[in-house]
Amino acid sequence: MEKPAYNKSFYFTVPERNLSYIKDSLDIMYIPYWIEQSSDTLKLQEGVVAFVFPDVHGRVYNYIVELFDGRGLPYPE
Repeated sequence: MEKPAYNKSFYFTVPERNLSYIKDSLDIMYIPYWIEQSSDTLKLQEGVVAFVFPDVHGRVYNYIVELFDGRGLPYPE
């Protein structure tokens, strides 16, 4: 079975040292995401990664905001 195609909607940046904790928290809730490093599309500081999310239901977004302790940034087009 193929994974559904998602559009990248918003993202949060975190230090690489926090990657495992956040990844585990998202996986437990079955929330779709990508982990990205700095690129031409998404400029990040060294030692920082981005958790990128598709459009999600409001309750899921509220959980993500609580996990990251803040609002996400729009993903660049």
